[in-house]
Amino acid sequence: MSFRQSFAWWSFAEAPVQHPDLLGLAASIGLEGVDFLPEELWPRARDLGLDLVVVDGHESIDIGFNNRVHHADLSDQVLRALDRAVDAGVLNLSVMSGDTGAATDEEAIAICAEGIAPLAQRAEQAGVGLLLEPLNTKVDHPGHQCRTTAWGAAVVDLVGSPALRLLYDVYHMQLMEGDLLRTIGTHLDRIGHLHTAGVPGRQELDHRQEVNWPAIALLLRERGYDGFVGHEFIPRGDPEDALRQAHALFAPAPSPSSDRNAA
Repeated sequence: MSFRQSFAWWSFAEAPVQHPDLLGLAASIGLEGVDFLPEELWPRARDLGLDLVVVDGHESIDIGFNNRVHHADLSDQVLRALDRAVDAGVLNLSVMSGDTGAATDEEAIAICAEGIAPLAQRAEQAGVGLLLEPLNTKVDHPGHQCRTTAWGAAVVDLVGSPALRLLYDVYHMQLMEGDLLRTIGTHLDRIGHLHTAGVPGRQELDHRQEVNWPAIALLLRERGYDGFVGHEFIPRGDPEDALRQAHALFAPAPSPSSDRNAA
């Protein structure tokens, strides 16, 4: 089974040019899911056959599991979100490390794992995933502690539950560390979801940016990745053109046999 594609509601909702029916557009193009969709739109997505791929597990990106002071409140938030996810068929909840505090990186990894582990157990029992996302600190999230693939992978390994994996955002990790193909290949069994966006600028996956998207798509296909690839960029122009282009980059090429049959 190959991977499927989704798009992030928030990023397309921030585009300077708006489409009157983003969910309908995504479904018509062939996308199969949506990320970070407001709850009031969940019924519409389900009616269109779009999976609710990931929603926020707790309120803040800046306040996360790297500080024990916040564990009780964050756990309550995640458990409430887990109940909603089970009822609505949401596939994953996003959890964050939070901004760097007094703890060293090594200490904060252990503290994050300590706080997330019981939630991962509950999520596993419920059939819902948890996704920990490394973010870039150069442009968008100064001070965020989970800022490299290795940092997030260390938390995933310490928790040791199949319910917790990485949300690997190619945009963030190209800014922070590059080496995308080797890193994705090394950590693919720890990755539960991928995000795309052009680098620099977080815009279309076009000729104005530096990431080799066809090579990433080929790696995922050859390695049998079966999660979602979610397009989380802010189109500078027509969102329909941008989403169609992104979808085409990750769509499987027609097989020679299907070409002969068509002829």
